Amino acid sequence: MRRLCNRPSGRGTEKCVRTVLALLCLGGISYAQTTPDPTTATNFQARDPGVRGGAAGAGGPISGLTGQQQTIFKTFQNTFQEVDSVSGTIPGESGSGLGPSFNMNSCAGCHAFPAPGGSSPQVNPQVALATLHGARNQVPSFITINGPVREARFKTNSDGSPDGGVHDLYVITGRFDAPTSCQISQTDFGSQLERGNVIFRIPTPTFGNGLIEAIEDATILSNKISNPQQKSAFGISGHENRTGNDGSITRFGWKAQNKSLLIFSGEAYHVEQGVTNEAFPNPRETGLGCDALGHPEDHTDFAAGGPSDVTAFAMFMQMLAPPTPVTSYGNVSSSSIQRGQGLFASVGCATCHTPSLTTGPSSIAALSNKPVPLYSDLLVHNMGTTLADGISQGNAAGDEFRTAPLWGLGQRIFFLHDGRTSDLMRAIQFHSSSGSEANTSINAFNQLGNFSQQDLLNFLRSL
Repeated sequence: MRRLCNRPSGRGTEKCVRTVLALLCLGGISYAQTTPDPTTATNFQARDPGVRGGAAGAGGPISGLTGQQQTIFKTFQNTFQEVDSVSGTIPGESGSGLGPSFNMNSCAGCHAFPAPGGSSPQVNPQVALATLHGARNQVPSFITINGPVREARFKTNSDGSPDGGVHDLYVITGRFDAPTSCQISQTDFGSQLERGNVIFRIPTPTFGNGLIEAIEDATILSNKISNPQQKSAFGISGHENRTGNDGSITRFGWKAQNKSLLIFSGEAYHVEQGVTNEAFPNPRETGLGCDALGHPEDHTDFAAGGPSDVTAFAMFMQMLAPPTPVTSYGNVSSSSIQRGQGLFASVGCATCHTPSLTTGPSSIAALSNKPVPLYSDLLVHNMGTTLADGISQGNAAGDEFRTAPLWGLGQRIFFLHDGRTSDLMRAIQFHSSSGSEANTSINAFNQLGNFSQQDLLNFLRSL
C-alpha cells in the first residue's frame, strides 16, 4: 500500500499536501481547509473536546413504535437492568443464575453510559464486584476504578494452540448465595500478563442495533464495492465476516463475529454473567459443585407466558433508538462541526466509516426501509500491528476489526477495542501502524492545520 506525506513537517509539507489533494480529487472528493489565524496558529494545538455534556440523547425507544411495542420496550429495559445473583434469593437482585465465573452481574453494568445500552461508565463497577456478597476475588491489575469495563481473552493455550476465548475475571466462591460446595479458584491473570498472553475488550454500545440488524447483506456488499477509485487511492480493502453455516454476513462485536442480537445476547449472558440460556444451554467447564439451579438457568416461562431474559435483551436492543447528534455544543459552533464533517470525508475517514446505510423491509415498521446514520461499513479491516490482538474470529484475522460505528461518539469515554485511551486524538493516531488500511487517511489528517484538525475532532464529538 502506498503511503502519502510520510515526511516530517517543515520544508516539503505544502507540496506533499498538494499531492494528497490531487489524489482526493481523483475520487471526486471536495476539500476545504480551515484557514488558521496567523497570529495564534503557532500556539494553538488541536485537542479532543472531551465527553460532550448535556442530555444523553440516547437510551429511549426508536421512533415509530406502536403503543404495545413501547410498553414491551419499557418492560424489557427493566430486564436489561436487572442484577443477577447466584440463586435469585438476594433482595433487590431480581435475576438468577450468576456464575460460576463472571465479569459482571448485569447487562446495564457494562452497557451503562450515557444511558442503559451504552458503553463503559466513568466509574468501573467491576472493582466493587470483586468482593460483593462475600466473594474473595482479587481485582486484576488491568481493572481500575476510573478505567473501562473489560473482559480478558488469552491469545494461546498453555500448549501454544490458539485460544481466543474469554477468561472471566471473578468466581462466586465465598459468596453467601453460592453453594458451599463451590470452591473454584479465580484465574491467575498475573502469569498470563507476564507472558503477554492477555488482550482486552470493552463493551460495544448497543444504541441503534435494531437498525443495524435490519440492514440487508446486499446493502453491505453494494457499499463495499462502491467508490472503487477513492478506496483504492486510500488503500482500503475491507471485507465482510460471515457465519460458517449459512454464509450470511455477521455484524455485531469488535470483529463483527455475531450474526444477530439474539446470539449476541445469549453469548454475553453466558460468558459475561455465567448464566446458561436457551441459546447457550450448557455450563462452561469452570463450575464443579457450583450449580445452584438447573440448566438452562434462563428460559421461557411457559406457565406465566413470559419470554426468556435473552429474548428480552435482544428485543430491547432491537427497539433501542440510535444516538441523537447535535449541531453545536459548549463553545463549539455549528460552522466548525460542518467544516469538520467535510474534512472527515476529505481525508478518507468516510471510506470505512460510511455515514449512512439503509435498512431493508422489516416486520417492525419502525425499522423498515430507514436510514441508518451509523458511520460504519460493518466490514472488517486490517488495522495494523499497533492494534492487532492476535485473535481470529470467523474470517476476521488477528489484525482485523469491524469498522466501529461512530454514532454516539460525543458521549463515549473510552476508545478502541481495549479501551486503551480516552483521548480521541490518540485514538485516531493509533489507527496508523505497519499494515493498517488507515495509514493514508491518517497521514492526510496529520497534514491538516491545527484548526482543521480541531474542526474534525469537534465534528466527531457532535455525533
